[in-house]
Amino acid sequence: MTVDLPPDFAQWLALREPADVAARSTDLVDTLRAGLTGAGPFVVHDLGAGTGSLGRWLAPLLPGPQHWILHDQDPDLLARARAGMPATAADGAPVTVQTRSGDLTRLTAAELADAALVTASALLDMLTAEEVDQLVAACAKAGCPTLFLISVTGTVRLTPADPLDTEIADAFNAHQRRTTGGRRLLGPDAADACVAAFARHGVTVQTRPSPWRLGPEQSALAAQWFAGWLDAACEQRPELTDRTREYAQRRRAELDAGRLDVLVDHADLLALRR
Repeated sequence: MTVDLPPDFAQWLALREPADVAARSTDLVDTLRAGLTGAGPFVVHDLGAGTGSLGRWLAPLLPGPQHWILHDQDPDLLARARAGMPATAADGAPVTVQTRSGDLTRLTAAELADAALVTASALLDMLTAEEVDQLVAACAKAGCPTLFLISVTGTVRLTPADPLDTEIADAFNAHQRRTTGGRRLLGPDAADACVAAFARHGVTVQTRPSPWRLGPEQSALAAQWFAGWLDAACEQRPELTDRTREYAQRRRAELDAGRLDVLVDHADLLALRR
């Protein structure tokens, strides 16, 4: 799988990082931490690492020496991720890092055989059902915990509400499920598909909500998210373009004035063998 990334993708990742940090489930990390035993170093495979946001958040929350292997298709993003990783764990133990560039959907259990943990953030909804099945099979055969964070669920709530909100959300979700390059993406169905795939391998999955809550303090992220949300909806249903011109102007004015709150729901998953 190769995804064409926009030229400003690194800037988008930097803009969304604080919202991801605020949304991720610390309950699941507490459960994960309790199950990490042994002398280490713990090997953590971070899939679709991007600029390393997940590692910067998670490594300092886990104890013991850690060796992170950052996977992504983009060598430039991997270089940024490696440079930004923390040097120490929760208890001051060292954190070391290496990077691997390649196709995440072709990972095998053998490549994950050294893993104490496999993790990813905002990845599953970009995959197809077959790719999720293959990834889950590799993780399940590796026999280690798997922590998948910030997977969109399709639920969006704007306050104050507008009659067009639901129609645009439906079009956006259809866009997330589109077929592109011969691949039919799961979009908001990905988290449920992942849970079902793990169940077929006898692996229990705990889930937690991890919504973005964007108010006036996150206006820059809310504005960029809104633009992408509306553009994708109109790409999926071009007839919305003319109908949403006044709506878009009004919503942007509300964002600029700090009068629009946005909730974008996600799910966090922790897969553990029974």
